[in-house]
Amino acid sequence: MHKMTIKLIREDITKLEVDAIVNAANTQLIGGGGVDGAIHRAGGPAIDEECAVIREKQGGCPTGEAVITSAGNMKAKAVIHTVGPVWHGGKQGEEELLRSCYVNSLRLADENGFKTVAFPNISTGIYGFPKNLAAEIAISTVQNFYPTEIATVFFVCFDEENYLLYQRILDN
Repeated sequence: MHKMTIKLIREDITKLEVDAIVNAANTQLIGGGGVDGAIHRAGGPAIDEECAVIREKQGGCPTGEAVITSAGNMKAKAVIHTVGPVWHGGKQGEEELLRSCYVNSLRLADENGFKTVAFPNISTGIYGFPKNLAAEIAISTVQNFYPTEIATVFFVCFDEENYLLYQRILDN
């Protein structure tokens, strides 16, 4: 059976040369703050235009789901936009919704024949998801996703705090 490799890096996700980078998007697929804004700025107008088409067709992207666009001006081939949950104390299915973000993003990557996928830290910024719990969900979901033809998944941490959290969990 095919074995997926997981790599942890501290990098700007918009500069990676991978098949797909995952965007922590909002339901309207309009570039916001954090990684979402950075991806929309780096990708240029093509991403905004493709997101507008998706909005017209299906009204955006529900929390836990994922959609795909080109990567515009970036080196990646595509952007998989997924909408992470806003943290409400863990009483509104946030953990399951976050797990769905990873599963649906990986499924889209697989369906498109992608071998390399890069994930940011989903929902841990303005959405307030506890970073440690989010890291555990991200890692366990990716480790348990199979069968798949994806060769490498990168967890891309922009800050030292998330990097160290992921490193500790991956080392155990």
